Amino acid sequence: MKVEEAIRLLKKEYGQPAPRRRLDPMSELIATILSQNTSDLNSGRAFDSLVSTFGSWDRVADATAEEIAAAIVHGGLSQVKAPRIKAILEIIRRERGSLDLDFLKDLPLDDARRWLASLPGVGPKTAACVLLFSLGRPAFPVDTHVYRVSKRLGLIQNGVSAAGAHRVLEQLVPERDVYQFHMNLVNHGRRVCRAQRPRCRGCILMEVCDYAQGKV
Repeated sequence: MKVEEAIRLLKKEYGQPAPRRRLDPMSELIATILSQNTSDLNSGRAFDSLVSTFGSWDRVADATAEEIAAAIVHGGLSQVKAPRIKAILEIIRRERGSLDLDFLKDLPLDDARRWLASLPGVGPKTAACVLLFSLGRPAFPVDTHVYRVSKRLGLIQNGVSAAGAHRVLEQLVPERDVYQFHMNLVNHGRRVCRAQRPRCRGCILMEVCDYAQGKV
């Protein structure tokens, strides 16, 4: 299958991705929200500032939106993200009695995804990041790089949205390969399969890529 060959070729090119620093699921959720529409550097600074300022997620929940915004100001869109973070923390604490999200590892994957997606500002990518990176579950986050490279390969058909691509890739990719394929697609999208002027000549995926073969 094409997806199996793409997995093999990307692993040959980039190797086995190093494990990410594993955060608890609540921290991963907040970190992913902070990463929306900003650079990794700035979102990381905002996350570290939030943690150092308040010390716990309960204290963040008790803070005002203005206080949260001041702590994450260097991450971008602080006036949007601060009330969203406060609302999420308040909802979780009210519904669950605490801010412990470890219960998600015991739910069926679709139920865990739906629960996360019910929170304000949490879409398929954010939910998948929490499930994959924190809980090691085979949810497939689709960012702009994953979406672009997957479409060019022909793994995602025209008309399938980024949101819909999560389910498509989860059905195609063996569970054991989800993490490495996701990380290697991101890496390949940044280095080679760029949005503008992709470097098709010499690309490791050229033989299995619809775009390189002129099919899309």
